[in-house]
Amino acid sequence: MTTTSASTLLDEAQIRSGVAVANIPTLLMVLVQLTGDQRWLCAPYLPSGPRGLSDNDTAGLDEALQAEVRAAASDAILAWGSGVPVAIPEPAPDTVVEMLRVAVGEYAPDDYADMAAQELRAGSGHECGPPPIKHLPPGFEAVVIGAGPSGLCAAYRLGRAGIPYTVIERNDDVGGSWLENRYPGCAVDTPSHLYSFSFAQHDWSRWFASRDELLGYLHEIADEHGIRDRVRFGTTVDSATWDNAERHWRLDLVDQDGNRSTISAPIVISAVGAFNKPKLPDIPGLDDFSGPLAHTARWPEGMDLAGKRVGVIGNGASAMQLVPAIANVAKSVTVFQRSPQWAAPFEKFQVDVPEPVRYLLEHVPLYRAWYRLRLTWIFNDRNHDGLQRDPAWPHGHRSINPINDGQRRFLTRYIVEQLGLRLEMLGDVLPSYPPFGKRMLLDNRWFAALTRDDVHLRTTRVAKVRPDGVVTDDGLEYPLDVLVLATGFDVVRFLAPMHITGRGGQTIEAAWDGDDARAYLGVTVPGFPNFFCLYGPNTQFGHGGSLISMMELQMSYVDSLIRRMLDAGVDSVECRREVHETYNREVDAAHARMVWTHPGMDVYYRNSKGRVVVNNPFKVVDFWHMIHRADLADYRTTTPGDR
Repeated sequence: MTTTSASTLLDEAQIRSGVAVANIPTLLMVLVQLTGDQRWLCAPYLPSGPRGLSDNDTAGLDEALQAEVRAAASDAILAWGSGVPVAIPEPAPDTVVEMLRVAVGEYAPDDYADMAAQELRAGSGHECGPPPIKHLPPGFEAVVIGAGPSGLCAAYRLGRAGIPYTVIERNDDVGGSWLENRYPGCAVDTPSHLYSFSFAQHDWSRWFASRDELLGYLHEIADEHGIRDRVRFGTTVDSATWDNAERHWRLDLVDQDGNRSTISAPIVISAVGAFNKPKLPDIPGLDDFSGPLAHTARWPEGMDLAGKRVGVIGNGASAMQLVPAIANVAKSVTVFQRSPQWAAPFEKFQVDVPEPVRYLLEHVPLYRAWYRLRLTWIFNDRNHDGLQRDPAWPHGHRSINPINDGQRRFLTRYIVEQLGLRLEMLGDVLPSYPPFGKRMLLDNRWFAALTRDDVHLRTTRVAKVRPDGVVTDDGLEYPLDVLVLATGFDVVRFLAPMHITGRGGQTIEAAWDGDDARAYLGVTVPGFPNFFCLYGPNTQFGHGGSLISMMELQMSYVDSLIRRMLDAGVDSVECRREVHETYNREVDAAHARMVWTHPGMDVYYRNSKGRVVVNNPFKVVDFWHMIHRADLADYRTTTPGDR
């Protein structure tokens, strides 16, 4: 862990100002490491447990104790900045997990120790990855499909390993979903300091970053690590075919002008993501609408909503961000709800990170590391037990166990509070299915927006679209000037519309029976050698976690696997079918016990057969242990001598 030298002078006023409003549980951990004094882990300084997703900034301590902690932390940080070494520069994993328990105010099991220790090192900016590969076989290179967050992660790790690569990107710039989604109110619903790569710390201006700041962050990564120069922009992968004799993939490309070309490489990494194919509703007359019509993922540049009657079809994550953002601009907004959504409060919505705290996060790596590590606990596995179905629970229609029922009561009270004097709306906005049955959203003032006189909620399905508005199933007509489709994405066809053909002529579409995608660890599929998916099937942690962390986990695994195949003189790896099948049986068995297979709701992460193909059912820590290091024994391998 870094021990900034005395030559790095800290601004005392900035440090004291930052510490004065900093997170107390985080400061306690910084104090322990900087001073080695264990009393900060004991009463009377023990933080209370967090409430919901709260940062618990005061730790529940009285003002006198807070002042004592802040004064000691300021002195210790300034002493460190002047050259005093860190007393515990790299705590052992068992020490880290003990400290984590205090920092979060609740019990973290022992099996989190190794993961927490690695997260702490990564959060401090300490490079945890292996060194560059010394000797590569002639012609050994990789192709990455997509230049969104996962593609940038893949490119960074390949570059660090010294493996030549080319990125194929259909758009004219990097950013993926954060480039394509630009509707008003678009932002991340994971804390900014968790939704960031361990190798690219950032000075976030908000606790939950806006789309524009996130896109700028991804641009910085591409520029700083020389990735942009290796991207072929405006180019689509039409097909990829495995040549078993040559042990490489041939990719057929099409540029924006329709020109075709071919490239080949031994390794292909799909980083196309999942939220990139807008789902359009099958509503008669949709093409007849005479005014502006847009899907949230294809928001027109400069679309003017001032004084317009806007209709929004859908009420998922995008709509929940969009509607409060445009309510003050449009003449009226009419929301055509498909089904109610649970949404949790979060206190730091649209709240700026105070400038002194930004200084603290940037100049004190230990503070940044511990703040991030606390987030990984608060937003990761704390809720996993609450998502397990209890067969003996008598209220299965509304909740799945006592914990889940308690969540229902808490969220219901919150909705009632937000509706205020408009409690007649409760029946329309209160979900009947269990909390977390659909993706848990964070409340962007959605419920408050629905109580406005110029925002109208309609719960009857849109039957048809007319040139000047829509008609619902009950025959009511709604005149509109603008129609917005907040209808989500087709996420269950992971690699479509690319045509992927593996060993023996098998296509990925046939292997997956259309929308029944399966992969070992979400990364690799039997019959498709040297082909790896990032954000593949069953890799979205529906109970929490950070998509960025998942991308890093998967790419770290791919890096580990490539290094092992090169060390063994292997030129192709293909997941063994029995390994793949055993893993996916475990996935399905785990899902059978969880809320996402509850029959009370329709969800985007189940395919046409009812199987959950998007969400990962395991605890983050359990999946971390599964994917932490590749084992070549899980793969069929070939060597150049086998040709």
